Amino acid sequence: MTDRGDRPSRTAAAVAAFATLQLALGGCSPSAPSGYQGYGEGEYVYVASSVSGRLEHLQVSRGGTVASGTPLFTLDAEEEADMERQAAQQLNAALAQLQDLQSGKRPAELDVIRAQLAQAAAAEQRSALQLKRDEQQFSAGGISEQQLDDSRAAETSNAARVRELASQLESARLPARTDQIRAQSAQVAAARAALAQASWRRSQKTLSAGRAASVVDTLFREGEWVPAGSPVVKLLPPENVKVRFFVPEAVLGSIRPGQVVHLRCDGCRGPIEGTVTYIAPESEYTPPVIYSNETRAKLVFMVEARPRPQDAASLHPGQPVEVALP
Repeated sequence: MTDRGDRPSRTAAAVAAFATLQLALGGCSPSAPSGYQGYGEGEYVYVASSVSGRLEHLQVSRGGTVASGTPLFTLDAEEEADMERQAAQQLNAALAQLQDLQSGKRPAELDVIRAQLAQAAAAEQRSALQLKRDEQQFSAGGISEQQLDDSRAAETSNAARVRELASQLESARLPARTDQIRAQSAQVAAARAALAQASWRRSQKTLSAGRAASVVDTLFREGEWVPAGSPVVKLLPPENVKVRFFVPEAVLGSIRPGQVVHLRCDGCRGPIEGTVTYIAPESEYTPPVIYSNETRAKLVFMVEARPRPQDAASLHPGQPVEVALP
């Protein structure tokens, strides 16, 4: 039988024990996360030629870095060089023909027409003098009317020949007809376009890096045939490195594009600043790569943030990253 005076003390002990158990259970409950889990991601640049050819030179190797303008690879361009030379010769021929049409006949040809005109003028002058004498002789009854008619016909013919040659000389000084010049001008334009296309095709046989980047992989070896459009070098510029992380709906309203976040990863010397660039408009289940028993059934929103290019080398695609909001 228990003494009544001991009941208050036993009750206080039970309350204290329950409080201790609650504190212990509270200590075992999961604490609020210090950040949001994510991973590094890269937007790769696949460098390919628009024309096919044999890989002649590969100037980069996997794992290296290249500066902007660094040659990456060269395909055999012998055929394209021949096509470019042919197009250049065709353009020169079309330009020469156009110049010939615009300048009229050559000086030597004009000299021939001038000489013929001088001969015709001399013949016309002689026939005019002969006609004048024959008219006087006919008035005196010294020649027949038939002979006078012959003199008149000769003078008329020689005068017509002079006019003909004078017109030929004037026409020879003129350029070709407008339609001919327009047609030849179109031929020149077509030849220029063919040369530009041939030059462009030859330029596609040697490709360079458009910007500084790391060489992630090379996909062909020297001597192999590269089909048109097949990537030869896989690059990752620093500005194409980003981090994807996932936040619950309750936190979504506090994030906006342009917001600065802090990125932490194993091997990073310290927090890296990143800028939010994209917020997914639709929710999704927590990706398996970062799920836990507590969060695998929860809906989250994917957010992308990009570090500064000078800090991008610290992050690698697929690397786990923890993101802290300010």
